[in-house]
Amino acid sequence: MPELPEIVALERFLAEHAVGAVVGRVDVAALSVLKTFDPPVTALSGRDVTGTGRWGKHLGLDCGGLWLITHLSRGGWLRWIDEPSAAPPKPGKGPLALRVHLFTPEGATPAFDLTEAGTKKRLAVWIVTDPQQVPGIARLGPDVLAVSEPEFAGLLAGSSQRLKTALADQSLIAGVGNAYSDEILHAAKLSPFATAKTLDAEKVGRLYAAMRDILTDAVQRSSGQDAARLKGEKRAGFQVHARTGQPCPVCGDTVREVAYTDKSFQYCPTCQTGGKILADRRMSRLLK
Repeated sequence: MPELPEIVALERFLAEHAVGAVVGRVDVAALSVLKTFDPPVTALSGRDVTGTGRWGKHLGLDCGGLWLITHLSRGGWLRWIDEPSAAPPKPGKGPLALRVHLFTPEGATPAFDLTEAGTKKRLAVWIVTDPQQVPGIARLGPDVLAVSEPEFAGLLAGSSQRLKTALADQSLIAGVGNAYSDEILHAAKLSPFATAKTLDAEKVGRLYAAMRDILTDAVQRSSGQDAARLKGEKRAGFQVHARTGQPCPVCGDTVREVAYTDKSFQYCPTCQTGGKILADRRMSRLLK
């Protein structure tokens, strides 16, 4: 799932390549991707692309006051095409959900695709006059890179969730998902199962510093990368996420996993839980 660093990089990529262009034809290959129908997607055609926007993990393109906003969800991505096919795509064929054709001032005719891998189709697109009309944006908490340490401490103090859940709760704080929450908790040396409101000031400070460092570094590494390379850049920086069974690069202990029905997270017992192995729903109880 693209998280804040990748969405920041995609926004910057669109700002460089799409702003100043004119929207041409918009091809909808998967009707289910559209979550709004008024204005229709055809209303984008002929409009100037005047800006971009980001709200948590939502990405937006300002087309002269009419916004195209997407949430890429778990399997979604944005793909830039310098020379797209002139023929409209066949609905329901492959991962393509939506294609936006553009006309640049230089006379080029590129396009960008919104695609989604996997069978669970969750990628969403809204056409709105105000980004706050998107329900997910209206519910967002403060942006993770804009929140101050005292504000962050206050948010945690009011949450009875486990740290892993709290960090990825977009209504609490916006921008972090499954992957970066694993990395942040590992860097802060905190258990994913610790309760947010029980952290003392020293642990909150460690968590805040780790969050800022991990995300700032990821944004810097992603900046300037084209859309095709961002996924690889994201994976290259991981210490524990998606590294189940491999040695922790900090202490050498084996990276462990807690698995749920449709997702999992990873952690290092030595670095984060005092050597304890956390049980998951496949076992009889949770060890805090």
